[in-house]
This record gives sequence, C-alpha cells and structure tokens, in this order.
Amino acid sequence: MSDDFMLDTDDLQRRMDGAMANLRSEFGSLRTGRASASMLEPVMVEAYGQATPINQVGTVNVPEPRMVTINVWDKSLVGKVEKAIRESGLGINPQLNGTIIMLPIPELNEERRRDLSKVAGQYAENARVAIRNVRRDGMDQIKKAKSDNLSEDDQKFWEAEVQEMTNTYIKKVDEALESKQAEIMQV
Repeated sequence: MSDDFMLDTDDLQRRMDGAMANLRSEFGSLRTGRASASMLEPVMVEAYGQATPINQVGTVNVPEPRMVTINVWDKSLVGKVEKAIRESGLGINPQLNGTIIMLPIPELNEERRRDLSKVAGQYAENARVAIRNVRRDGMDQIKKAKSDNLSEDDQKFWEAEVQEMTNTYIKKVDEALESKQAEIMQV
C-alpha cells in the first residue's frame, strides 16, 4: 500500500453517523400513538423575537402514556406555544389550564398510520441520500489521489473500504425504518 495516501475514514464514518443521528431524531418526532417529549422537538415557538424550541420556553412532561404536558414559564407565551402546536401538523389539539398546556394524544386511525409510515420512508430515503453523498465524497478523494499517482490496487482497496462502510450504514437505515414502521402500524 502507498504510504502517501490515507483516506480519512474516520471523517466519512463521523458524517455517516451524523446522518443516522438525524434520522433517529426525525423518527423520534413522528407520532406513534404513544406520548413522548421528543415529538415536540421540531415545533418552534415565536418567542422573544426569534424561533425557539418548545423545551426552551417551558417544561415538557409525559405524565401518562397518552398525555404530554408543557408547563410554560412565561405566561405571555402560552398563546404562542398553543398556536405553534396547532400549526405544527402533529394532529394534536392543545388544551389550556393556566400556564399548563395539555396535549392528549389521540389513537391513530389506519389512514394516518399509513401516512406516517410513508413519512418515515421519506426520512429514511433522505438519510440514504446523505450517506451516499458521503460515499461520493470519499470516492472523489480516491479519484483525486489516483490522478496524484495512487496505485490501482490501493485505489480498489480504498473504494472497497468506502463501499463496505456505505453498505453497513444503508443497512442500519433500512433496519431503523423497518422497526419504526412496525411501531407505527402497531395497534
């Protein structure tokens, strides 16, 4: 193997891990009929002149399997938090009780389950694309090194290394999608 070329596989792996972490957080925000505080992570509230995550304007709790509560710290923001939840597309109708906003999680019907399953599939496809983009960057580095006198054997070794890493991560995405779809379709 050539001593002068070393592909930064740690960087490629870190970027692929980032795509997986993003997929997990997107999956966490999908409502599956069970209450979870992470389902509110993508919801932003217009507070203090800027978009702010809900968990930075109040305490998010899950007191029951089908209930999420938000204890808003600033009374003037209660209406804005309620509005942000209504407009988020989560399909949840907030109920006010002073500074506490209660979010009863309704049962999912079959049609909504199929829709959420499709959304999960789109999230997984986005993660696959991100992983393939990292693969392409790695392959471009190898091609550039090839033009800088990298031997053909070394080129094939590094290409196989990058492809193997890509296949591993694509498989992880597929497994995560399968698991999430099973969770969504569970009645």
